Amino acid sequence: MTAPPLIFVLNGPNLNLLGTREPEIYGVETLDDIAGQLEDQAREAGLEIDLRQSNHEGHLIDWLHEANARGAKAVILNAGGFTHTSVALHDAVKAIQVPVIEVHLSNPQARESFRRRSLIGSVARGSICGFGARSYSLALDAAARL
Repeated sequence: MTAPPLIFVLNGPNLNLLGTREPEIYGVETLDDIAGQLEDQAREAGLEIDLRQSNHEGHLIDWLHEANARGAKAVILNAGGFTHTSVALHDAVKAIQVPVIEVHLSNPQARESFRRRSLIGSVARGSICGFGARSYSLALDAAARL
């Protein structure tokens, strides 16, 4: 029996604080809540997910490389604050063959001006933002259809 298609779900800095960090912006669901919802959704769609979080840029880059090496079907990436600052993450997304879907809980276009520029979005397959935890579910649905 062949393994189900693999989707990496990578989360950047401060996403470990979901549920308590600015709930008026990011909602009250924790990253564990989101992981549980995605695992159920993935199972129903015949997919496997590998969900990870790090506050360190290099870990995210290494995981993007790993997703490529393992032949992942897609990567869902919420790079957090690195979205707006990391040329290295931009280059890693651009360098891999795996399609990357950028995700944000809030709508960066409706926030501070520095959040309106995404270095990831310009090299991602697509971006989903502004739907809270549902953004991840929408991204997983998009990844399944790639």
